[in-house]
Amino acid sequence: MQMPKPHRAGRRRSKKVDGDARQLILDAAESLFATHGFDATATAAIAATAGVPKGLVFYYFPTKDSILSALMAERIPANPIDDIDAVVSPGDPAQSLIALDAALNLRDHHSSVLRVIMWREADTHPDVRKQLRRMRDQLLDITARVLAASAPGPVQPGTLRACAGAWVSAMLAIATTDRLHTLDGLSLPTAEEILSISRVVAAGMTHLG
Repeated sequence: MQMPKPHRAGRRRSKKVDGDARQLILDAAESLFATHGFDATATAAIAATAGVPKGLVFYYFPTKDSILSALMAERIPANPIDDIDAVVSPGDPAQSLIALDAALNLRDHHSSVLRVIMWREADTHPDVRKQLRRMRDQLLDITARVLAASAPGPVQPGTLRACAGAWVSAMLAIATTDRLHTLDGLSLPTAEEILSISRVVAAGMTHLG
């Protein structure tokens, strides 16, 4: 008489293990995308770096694009700055802009998604462009509020928007220069040059009123 085979319990998934594996995959993808670029990174390399089976990568992320989308959604700050009062110097918009730049820390942010990947992949990935547009809109709004709060006198809304746009465009351009410095050794803007830009923006705002 054939004895029945013992029941072999399947592997039970736990929220902790699953959550850890998902984060390991995202950590690995962030590191590899930042170092080698999205297109040059194979899914197998992500799995190997994360220390998980390749099939587990596809369990969480059906495509490599979905990994990039998750990084954009989860690893870029929802609010670039929580409290503008901490950076506002009343009556001194130039210094307020410098404090805002330091608080945002775009050029040396701990997240390589914000510091590197967003700029590299924006041209070819809609989700990245969407996040970049959202961040730019947030920066424009924050900068306009900082300028309004630090201005020595009343300023027209149109002037605030124009000056905020000039400052944000300059800071984003400098963030891109940092990328070129990393890749090609291009000279970085100095603190004095950034201060000069802040003074030009502040003077323009005061002059236009």
